[in-house]
Amino acid sequence: MSIETMNLEVVNAELKNKSPKEIIVWALLQANKAVVTTNFRPYEGAILHAVSSVKNSIDVIWCDTGYNTPQTYKHAEELIEKLQLNIQLYVPKQTVAHRNITLGLPTVDDPKHAVFTEQVKLEPFKRAMNEYKPDVWFTNLRKGQTAFRDSIDIVSKSKDGVLKVSPFYHWSDKELDTYLEEHQLPNEFKYFDPTKVESNRECGLHI
Repeated sequence: MSIETMNLEVVNAELKNKSPKEIIVWALLQANKAVVTTNFRPYEGAILHAVSSVKNSIDVIWCDTGYNTPQTYKHAEELIEKLQLNIQLYVPKQTVAHRNITLGLPTVDDPKHAVFTEQVKLEPFKRAMNEYKPDVWFTNLRKGQTAFRDSIDIVSKSKDGVLKVSPFYHWSDKELDTYLEEHQLPNEFKYFDPTKVESNRECGLHI
C-alpha cells in the first residue's frame, strides 16, 4: 500500500486499539524518510521517547522560535541528553533582538501577527521540511487540543501529502503522566508560544 493510495479511514480503524509503539512500527514500514518534530512543550517527552525507542537515528526537527522559557530550554537539553536525540535545529532568520525593533510581539488582532508567525514558526518549519522531504511525519497531536485536531485521527495527511502520524492521539493527560512516570521522563509546563494567546488555538503548522 502506498501513501498516495492509502485509505485513511480503514487505516485508522485498524490502528485505533494499537499501542503507540505498534503504530510507530507500522508507520516506519510505510516510510522512505521519516522525521519527528518537536518544540519541547509539555508531554513532548512521550513522543520523543516512543519514536526514538524504535528508531534512535530518526531526525528530530526542533523549530525553536527563540522565545522559549529558560525552563523549556533546560527541559530540551535534559531530554536530548537522556534520549540521545538526533536533533536538527531550525531557527528564524531574524534574531529576537532585531524583531523586537521591527515587529515587537504583536497580538493576534494585530495585522503584523501574520508576518510574525511566518518569521518565527512557519518559515523555519517549511525550510526544515523542504530540506528533509519526509513522507512520514511523527507528531504529538491529540484529540481535544483544538477543533482542527478533533477533526483528524491517528493518521492523517498534510496539505503536501505527508503522512502525519500521532501515536498518542487518543491518550489523555493522565495516561501520558503515567507513561512519563513509567519511563522516568521529565515534563515541563512553563512553555510559551509567542504566536498563540489561547491554549486551544491552532499553531498554524498542522492546518
